[in-house]
Amino acid sequence: MITRRDILVKAANFCAYQERTHAEVRERLQKWEVWGDEAEEIIVYLIEDNFLNEERFAKIFAGSKFRVKQWGRQKIKYELKARKLSEYCIKVGMAEIEDEDYINTLKEILEKKKHELRTEKQPLILKQKLARYALGKGFEADLVWEMIGKIIPKKIIH
Repeated sequence: MITRRDILVKAANFCAYQERTHAEVRERLQKWEVWGDEAEEIIVYLIEDNFLNEERFAKIFAGSKFRVKQWGRQKIKYELKARKLSEYCIKVGMAEIEDEDYINTLKEILEKKKHELRTEKQPLILKQKLARYALGKGFEADLVWEMIGKIIPKKIIH
């Protein structure tokens, strides 16, 4: 039989391995057949001992998905909401992304994709492919189109 202490140790190790949300810990506790008040008491213990901190989770998640995977704000927000984080925690996480870095990252991924698509001769199709790529990564449409306008010169018609 697993004791309450064993569950606390397992839950602490689960949180120490990587940042978790309250929902992820609740789900894991249910797998270990811990429900209701007992599960909530364990979560409170994890919060008090700083094993569980959703603000910290949001900061690390948003920062790493932006820097490593080069996701846009919309995709990051969507993923944070899917993990049942509060609006406050989402806001804290999104603050990890500096505007200047965000614009530069968008430009870099569009330039790289443009280079990959260099065989595409039709500018409209190239723009469409670039936009689809950046939108799929979660960047905002108006920003994407503005940046595409900057990196693909308009041809002067005489």
